[in-house]
Amino acid sequence: MEKQIIWRGLLAGAVAGVLSFVFARVFLESVIGRAVDYEGGRSDAEAALAVHEAAHEHGAHEHGVELFTRGVQANIGMGFGVLAFSVAMGALFAVAFAVVYARSRTTQVRGLALIMAASAFVVVYLVPFLKYPANPPSVGEPDTIGQRTGLYLLMVVLSLAFAAGAVWLARAAEPRLGTWNAALCGLGAYVFAVGVAMLVLPGISETPGPLTDDAGGMVFPGFSADDLFEFRLYAVGTQLVIWLTIGLFGGALLDRLLNSERERIAA
Repeated sequence: MEKQIIWRGLLAGAVAGVLSFVFARVFLESVIGRAVDYEGGRSDAEAALAVHEAAHEHGAHEHGVELFTRGVQANIGMGFGVLAFSVAMGALFAVAFAVVYARSRTTQVRGLALIMAASAFVVVYLVPFLKYPANPPSVGEPDTIGQRTGLYLLMVVLSLAFAAGAVWLARAAEPRLGTWNAALCGLGAYVFAVGVAMLVLPGISETPGPLTDDAGGMVFPGFSADDLFEFRLYAVGTQLVIWLTIGLFGGALLDRLLNSERERIAA
């Protein structure tokens, strides 16, 4: 039974990957293209301001031959990345669902699947995103990629740990407080722990501002706030499509499987 659940999770993840790629290709890719153009224009402006030796060195780093064209990156690269991520999340969702369903008293498979998918979207993506939001290619210093990635992954791990602790607290408090009050207690503990973590962890703000010369004149504008907002909005939208599809389509597949199993056992 567990293998059948996981296979259905993989299928739901694959469908989610296709749908989220279409969404990202339509809405997100145009913003990425503008960000890449901005990065190239700013690099040229910075090179023009530097002395000849510095400009030559900068150009060697920023204008090397691209391994993949923008067309390959926007289609094959993005498609493979989104599909691989979605399938992996579908598998993890199926494993978590199998564990939770075996210990729960509910027979509402679709409702449980949708609740778990929504919870995963919030805990795994949305909460870490609020502290360390996604940035387009031209935002952020190359030398801090490792630091930014490490802090983001740390926030994901903390969010998962706090969520697990909140579930344990709610289950422990249920006999005394009741189901509803215990759930509120666990939710409040999670929100409090996440808030403390966000205050303690360092913030990152590396959005490029206007480039000026020695006289203070603007040589090149800062990165567009509208493009930054659209990129982050569509990034959230892409993740929402993934988890909503996994919750709805995966829930339908699991509901059919588990209802058939219950009917077989009853017969």
